[in-house]
Amino acid sequence: MARVVLVTGVSSPLAARVAQTLSEEPGVRRVIGADSSPPPQDTRGIEYAHVDLHDGSLDRIVTDSGAELVLHLGLDTEGAPNREDNLLGTMRVLGAAQRSTSVRRLVVRSSATLDADDAAEVERHTRGLQRRRPDLSVALLRFANLIGPSADTPLTRYLDSRLVPTVLGNDPRVRFLHEDDGAEALVRMALSDGTGFFDVAGADPVPLSQCLRRVGGQRLPVPARGLKVLSGLAKHGRIGYASSSTTRAVHAGLHTAGMDSDSLERVLDWSPAYSSAEAFESYAHSRASSSPRHGLRPVHVLALARATLGR
Repeated sequence: MARVVLVTGVSSPLAARVAQTLSEEPGVRRVIGADSSPPPQDTRGIEYAHVDLHDGSLDRIVTDSGAELVLHLGLDTEGAPNREDNLLGTMRVLGAAQRSTSVRRLVVRSSATLDADDAAEVERHTRGLQRRRPDLSVALLRFANLIGPSADTPLTRYLDSRLVPTVLGNDPRVRFLHEDDGAEALVRMALSDGTGFFDVAGADPVPLSQCLRRVGGQRLPVPARGLKVLSGLAKHGRIGYASSSTTRAVHAGLHTAGMDSDSLERVLDWSPAYSSAEAFESYAHSRASSSPRHGLRPVHVLALARATLGR
């Protein structure tokens, strides 16, 4: 087991939980949590290191720490993550791992809910690192839609809206991954010697319509082109995703039915404890007593209709 572990993205509850769990493993001497924002206050057992994507701080942290195991679970980018910074963060981590003389294993969290171009870019750079450093043990985990009581993602904000725009005539089947299973998969992969690219998802996709009925969301079916105006509407209303990049993330997450965790299960001799339906139910139950919904107001519905119809 690596004596020194570096985990990026520790401002998120998931990464902080993974870092704390690894700090309790026998043989682990230090766990450094790197991000541009600190971890949650109740996180124990890790040393926080501030990262600025636009300087050489990540390289310095990797070099100075002597980290042998690196888990790249994201970077907060000062509370406002976006497509460009997410890709830049991944490239910074991969570059630091390539130049390091101490890093022996790298685990990267990717996502099947990324825009296809973004996911392909992350995987392309990761495969490039494998070619340049064949001595480095590398695993990449593609997560389904992470969900659970503490999940706060573009998709959960979409589901929390009072009126939920959906594509007319389309009811996608969605895969979910409970946050407990996500953390468990990352810890198990970090402690293993498994290499490759793996899907991580709860069994049995769930129809989007069933999810919306469970949380009380009212569907607003519109032609596909109508969804393109949501970013503009979000600037004037309280919608859970307000940019083209997060809009892409939402709709990528609705097309995850084809994910297959079999190869992960063979390598780790483990499978997610929650099915997709059970993971979603955990989230829905936690929202039962939450504050009133936000989202599209009548004026925005009218604007959406006009934009969709070209009037």
